[in-house]
Amino acid sequence: MTATHTSPLAEIGPRIELILSDVDGVLTDGGLYFDNAGVESKRFHIRDGLGVKLWQRGGFRFGILTARNSQIVKLRAAELGIDIVRQGFENKLPAALEVIRDLRLTPAQVCYIGDDLTDLPVIQQVGLGVAVADAAEDVRRAAVHVTRLAGGQGAVRELVEELLKAKGRWDDLIRKYQTA
Repeated sequence: MTATHTSPLAEIGPRIELILSDVDGVLTDGGLYFDNAGVESKRFHIRDGLGVKLWQRGGFRFGILTARNSQIVKLRAAELGIDIVRQGFENKLPAALEVIRDLRLTPAQVCYIGDDLTDLPVIQQVGLGVAVADAAEDVRRAAVHVTRLAGGQGAVRELVEELLKAKGRWDDLIRKYQTA
């Protein structure tokens, strides 16, 4: 006889109201690109963007929490309608707890997705700590869930789909993209 195993996302997902995400290595591939003038650029995956929008259309909040400061992050956040943007926090836990408190949520209602050591304290304190597939080994070990996809390759979209399915919201939210 085989035992049934419920995924952590199926169990924890229904109570998640907020996803907080790192940027470099999660919403991007982790590479930092500079041109000859020293101008930085980043590569974002388009499916992650639609995933964020689907999450928001479902009535949930999405926020960015990153150690670096970047105008590009402000621009991408504005494009996606993300109003929770905290940059320049190498120690991310106090910033995450402030966002959680300001939104009148509990850590149990929050998912955080990250890839490196600066993400560990938040991953360990929220209800659903997630690591991208190519995260640092310590981060993958500490996470409740590890995505199949790497950072910057659709990992956020993968997470959003799984959470929306756990909440029973996926089919309704994608109906407008389906033909009759």
